[in-house]
Amino acid sequence: MGVKIRQGPGGASASSACYRAADREGERTTANRERFNFMSEILRLSNISKTFPGVVALQNISFDLNEGEVHCLCGENGAGKSTLIKILSGAYQPDEGAEILFEGKPVVLNPHLAMSLGIQTIYQEHVVFETLSVMENIFAGAEIVKRGFLQKAEMRRQTLGVLKYLKSGLSPDAKMGDLNSSGQKIVEIAKGLIFKRRAIILDEPTASLSSVEIENLLDIIETVKNSGLGIIYISHHLEEVFKIGDRVTVLRDGRKVSQHEIAGLTKTTLIKDMVGRDPSTFYRREKVPIGEVVFEAREVNGNGARDISFTLRRGEILGIAGMAGSGRSELMNVLFGSARLDFGEILINGKVVKHSNPEKAIRNKMCFITEDRQNTGLFLPQTIAQNVTIANLVNTREFVVHSRDDAETGDKFVKQLAIKTPNSQTRAVELSGGNQQKVVLAKWFNTNGEIFIFDEPTLGIDVGSKQEIYKVMVDLLKQGKAIIMVSSDMPEVISMSDRVIVMKNGEKMAELTTEEISEENILTYSIGHKEI
Repeated sequence: MGVKIRQGPGGASASSACYRAADREGERTTANRERFNFMSEILRLSNISKTFPGVVALQNISFDLNEGEVHCLCGENGAGKSTLIKILSGAYQPDEGAEILFEGKPVVLNPHLAMSLGIQTIYQEHVVFETLSVMENIFAGAEIVKRGFLQKAEMRRQTLGVLKYLKSGLSPDAKMGDLNSSGQKIVEIAKGLIFKRRAIILDEPTASLSSVEIENLLDIIETVKNSGLGIIYISHHLEEVFKIGDRVTVLRDGRKVSQHEIAGLTKTTLIKDMVGRDPSTFYRREKVPIGEVVFEAREVNGNGARDISFTLRRGEILGIAGMAGSGRSELMNVLFGSARLDFGEILINGKVVKHSNPEKAIRNKMCFITEDRQNTGLFLPQTIAQNVTIANLVNTREFVVHSRDDAETGDKFVKQLAIKTPNSQTRAVELSGGNQQKVVLAKWFNTNGEIFIFDEPTLGIDVGSKQEIYKVMVDLLKQGKAIIMVSSDMPEVISMSDRVIVMKNGEKMAELTTEEISEENILTYSIGHKEI
């Protein structure tokens, strides 16, 4: 029994050569494994580098993909995985000197060419037509038309065939918007098969799935691999890498560290490759005496966080670590009142508080430096002075804004934080990233807060500005303030934290003391393994 493949953008034939339906559960293994003993190469990347202003995202990366294999891509947050994916999808162009070969021929990829060649990227965030059916999503922009008439019956037949091949119970007529994340990913994979894609890139495909959905998706990926497609699989869940991967390439700080065959590889070796780093990348901060408990979370649930408990002391930085999607920022929003607390208690100075909104949190001396300074931290068209004074309005009874007083306050913080600008009348949009972050800090310093949440405090700023932000954080500790710091930057977490809580899937996996804080421990708990 075969499933017909219509001619797609990549020139797929109308035969069923791409794959055959597996009628019996478990049929495939031996024949397909033998078939791909001598795999042909689909993609080869050489000397791939990508530089952004002040940041080297990738440096001299080599990578290749063969037919019928899953080549996994691993690394910490910020290792360069996303940048490499965007180069493969044509969204970014590599720096001069790079070479990309597709089926042995040099290409300069752009999004249209990548799709035409048969390179399909399936991102964490789905790009779908929610009001259209599964079938309509698969054939959107490439409908089968004969003599001016839309061939719905043929499109439905092909959709049914590919869904059956994938052992999926989805209906071609189901609305895409009614499907969960797992279902939508299956539809995107089905589209790749119908249009005979050569390579499929899956970016953290199981990030929002349940354990049952994960198992189902991994089984489907195995089926797709055995049809001859090459799959690039990006994941920080090492159990998935070892289950479906054939090879794994490890990136760290924009460089290729290693490449292994999965057969014979241990998790210990893979973790060590992911975390090894030059000691010069770590910041040496001044330690401050730690005082009494000022903040406590007791069995906090809400916004995806589950049963989170911890204490925070004056003079202390409590680091919150975990991979992307671990629920760190979601927890911070619950603690600050910008997301609902479903269950549990929050205590400040030993008293239970109710943060039903951020305004109440500010009145309880809390400050939240969000990870997205441009969209949630600042009013970019407004002046530094206006940005600095806005958060403290909840602590005053003034109904009239006094621009002269605002300017004086703004100028004070411009001087105190060495913001590179003549005065506080400069608009925030005109500042560099590091100076914008200083304005965000000034806004919260002006509220005279005591408990500071820093969510990715140095994201996207240069090394010099990082050092200045770190010094400001230590100065806060000297004043008896307390800091919760969420960060994806491993050297930052290790250098700055007195203790570290590691999260995964909204849960607290571990709480590490100063002596226990290490790259290997943090990464091991981040991926859900309690022993190396």
